Amino acid sequence: MTTKTDTNPALRAELGLGPAIGLLELCSVARGIEVADAVLWEADIELLAATAVQPGKYVMLFTGAVEDVRSSVRRGAELAANDLVDQLMIPNVHEQVEQGLRRQGGTVDGTLDALGVVETHTVAASILAADQALKTATVDMLELRIANGLGGKSYFTLTGEVSDVRSAVTAGASLATERGQLAREVIIPRPHVDLVRHL
Repeated sequence: MTTKTDTNPALRAELGLGPAIGLLELCSVARGIEVADAVLWEADIELLAATAVQPGKYVMLFTGAVEDVRSSVRRGAELAANDLVDQLMIPNVHEQVEQGLRRQGGTVDGTLDALGVVETHTVAASILAADQALKTATVDMLELRIANGLGGKSYFTLTGEVSDVRSAVTAGASLATERGQLAREVIIPRPHVDLVRHL
């Protein structure tokens, strides 16, 4: 596997994830900046990213101890009120989600047994779905793409044996569906080698 070039501006640079991550996604950039300031005053957290994303939304991602992150997510959601689009709090984020946020996904030369894709309407839903998928079956995440260049949507791609990819995609898609944020899920057994090179 080779390191993928950074095609996801903004949501990242050097992430040093703690035991928990939190994310707030707002439909207002101005309110988003205000909320980012408030969550930093609320508890001892580290702000990893705070940025405008398409289409005119604002996303903030932070890490810290579980209770600090939970407190900051709660405070941010209260202040955001009707401007809140989505949110997440993951106590123990999967290592491959961390790598995806670090832009350390990979490309594969050759063939894949199966390819899975889960597409969501929000950033938070995609990260939560990816975490759930990776904790469900033995699969590898190829990429986690967040908002920019996607009209506000996000998606992730997985590979592994067909049965594992099916289980992982089903788990991730089900979580996104429960949140009302699933756009589409796809499972492709033995994708064409030319497609694989462009993933």
